[in-house]
Amino acid sequence: METSSVRSLSQLSFFLPKPNRNKAYPSWPCKKPRTTQPTRLYCQKMYVPGFGEASPEKKAAKNLHDFFTYIAVRIVTAQLESYSPEAYEDLMEFLSRNSLNDGDKFCAALMRESPRHKGLAMRILEVRSSYCKNDFEWDNLKRLSVTIVEESNIRLMRDYVVETSPTAESEK
Repeated sequence: METSSVRSLSQLSFFLPKPNRNKAYPSWPCKKPRTTQPTRLYCQKMYVPGFGEASPEKKAAKNLHDFFTYIAVRIVTAQLESYSPEAYEDLMEFLSRNSLNDGDKFCAALMRESPRHKGLAMRILEVRSSYCKNDFEWDNLKRLSVTIVEESNIRLMRDYVVETSPTAESEK
């Protein structure tokens, strides 16, 4: 005998997102508990002040976007070096005159340089997109970021304790 695994919508309501009833602060992640005890806010995420219109994640994404452009330029120059020395020289000369700090600005300037440079820019855009989607190890980024922060915090706290604690020699 088969049992039906179909559930009514009311049984699945915990899967649906709940509407945000706080109209004054629609993005505020905290909520007041409904108790008669003293009012406390329970937050799911930290509030990060001072980022204006963009979240810290959006700013990190912008930095990664520019970094992906840098990676794509490195990949394309390595490819060109072996099979198209002329194009390699053109790109290296353009790199010497233009900064890679803003990836989109760099690619826009490269596209407008000449028809030959436009082809190089299109190749960089293609490699940037492909690297981001297929080759970048996002899980490894998170793991490494957490590890680096934890190790750095421990090192800094240890250094502070060593600097501020009396040593055996200074007690004599």
